[in-house]
Amino acid sequence: MEALHQKIRELGIVLSDQVLKVDAFLNHQIDPQLMKLIGDEFAELFKDSGITKIVTIEASGIAPAIMTGLNLGVPVIFARKQQSLTLTENLLSATVYSFTKKTESTVAISPRHLTSSDRVLIIDDFLANGKASQALISIIKQAGATVAGLGIVIEKSFQGGRAELDAQGYRVESLARVKSLAGGVVTFID
Repeated sequence: MEALHQKIRELGIVLSDQVLKVDAFLNHQIDPQLMKLIGDEFAELFKDSGITKIVTIEASGIAPAIMTGLNLGVPVIFARKQQSLTLTENLLSATVYSFTKKTESTVAISPRHLTSSDRVLIIDDFLANGKASQALISIIKQAGATVAGLGIVIEKSFQGGRAELDAQGYRVESLARVKSLAGGVVTFID
């Protein structure tokens, strides 16, 4: 997706050979036009997959997930990281380790919103080691629902998340596949 590649080249900041900062357009300040294009692309990729729900993790996955849900005409559920007074009943939950924050948290979804008849598309901003994706897969399986695929905005292909998901037989569609961040330069897999 050339518009995303261009935005990463222009506004992405390589903090190390492992970390790419994209807070100028994706996970702090959001570029709505780019999110629309991302939603259009994911909707096109998964239009024949029978998607009934989209699942993401708060907060960075919400914008691309909503735009995809708008295009596909399906609800978007975000796994919450914070317990609340209203989210208490027999939650579907999993633990996820954040590579960039170096913290572990529990994410949860109400079972009222995810059922065994759902075909779920997971949308996330990044795929690195695959921990967030695995947590969402666990929650979806707890509900008895089917994972129809994963839509990733930016994949760090030099980390092991993609290989693990491929080995488990999941369909993964990444809009920008980063081959390397070496020397402070973003190199994409074509």
